Amino acid sequence: MTIRRAVAADVHPIVAMLADDPLGAQREKPGDPAYLKAFEVIDADPHQHLAVADAGGEVVGTLQLTFTAGLSRLGTTRATVEAVRVRSDQRGNGLGERLVRWAIDEARARGCGMVQLTTDASRADAHRFYERLGFTASHVGMKLVLD
Repeated sequence: MTIRRAVAADVHPIVAMLADDPLGAQREKPGDPAYLKAFEVIDADPHQHLAVADAGGEVVGTLQLTFTAGLSRLGTTRATVEAVRVRSDQRGNGLGERLVRWAIDEARARGCGMVQLTTDASRADAHRFYERLGFTASHVGMKLVLD
């Protein structure tokens, strides 16, 4: 299994993973052309890294890593991990941990001083997973959905 930068052909399996849980099933629309447009924007931005776990040519996991420069903490660049997903038939074999540890290593390699993420308040298993990897629930995340 390798972790590599996503290509356009990976969009469909990535979206399938995003839709394959109770929260994603309510908000994702596999097959919608908006995903390919979003991929083009992500792929063109040097501060974004959409990664996939590839096992024998099949996409079995994904995450998005965003690098944000900031003035706080003496100008520390932060890496934000988003949309971590593992294909349902691959869960429980350590792939999620491998993906997140890869993201942490990428953040270090790019000179980041911090890795941050948000996870839905209802995902208790995910909270335990991230805490086991050393993340702390240090902030309260908030969102405002724009129509």
